[in-house]
Amino acid sequence: MRELPGKEPMALSSELGGKIEGHSVVLIDGVCHLCQGLVRFIIPRDPKGRFLFAPLQSETSRQLLQGTSLDPGQLSTVVLLEDGVVYTESAAALRIARRLRFPWPAAYVFILVPRPLRNAMYKYVAKNRYRWFGRDEQCMIPTPELRRRFL
Repeated sequence: MRELPGKEPMALSSELGGKIEGHSVVLIDGVCHLCQGLVRFIIPRDPKGRFLFAPLQSETSRQLLQGTSLDPGQLSTVVLLEDGVVYTESAAALRIARRLRFPWPAAYVFILVPRPLRNAMYKYVAKNRYRWFGRDEQCMIPTPELRRRFL
């Protein structure tokens, strides 16, 4: 598996750019129970509604990642689109934590750990996520209260 960069610039279509303006977008593996749990974890800790979500398996994710070197069909990482930059792996997870309600921003201190070490731990969990947490046959269908946060 090739190593993904920690961040990469992104270019958006005007339609998608308008939808996500003022928001950060979290792209998740829509069939992964751990990833679905991440969405359910973020939402109550994001009272300002900064984060929007989309499954990596969606056309929206493909459009959002168009023009980057990232192929949503080949990713096994959470992806964060923030301020025109694409973050993956531990960089994405830590930047998400940094924007949540207290005490989660304190986790951002782990950004000081060298990226290869952080990403090794991240990749270990990502590699085993289906075995440990399970998966669905199709992408998560958001509940009505979550639907407004999905692209």
